[in-house]
Amino acid sequence: MQYAQSSCAGVVGRLSVAGHQVHDLTPEEVSRGMAEGRYLLVDVREANEVAVEAYPGGIVVPLSTFDAKDIPDPKGKEVVFACRSGKRSVTSSLAAQAAGFAYDKHLAGGIIGWKAAGLPTKSGG
Repeated sequence: MQYAQSSCAGVVGRLSVAGHQVHDLTPEEVSRGMAEGRYLLVDVREANEVAVEAYPGGIVVPLSTFDAKDIPDPKGKEVVFACRSGKRSVTSSLAAQAAGFAYDKHLAGGIIGWKAAGLPTKSGG
């Protein structure tokens, strides 16, 4: 597989694999997009992780049982995948694209980056 990645703090990057691309979004971009009703955040972490700390307004579709068809209709919003650090969110975006969905965005840095940006989390999933 050929990988091409560009990612720097505050710069939108992308990862390309076999004709599919995943675009990095910063925590601030995702938070703003969710507040404006443009983004649906799909958290692909496992239930035990989400139970400890979750993204406000996110929905959970764990990567361990991931099927892009399980993502609710985004109703005109763009789907943005998120996880702990940004690795599983890339995997889920690529899997969704391979299944025919145009879900090509993820939260770079995951919940670690989210908290580092000073954005709120909620407890108890």
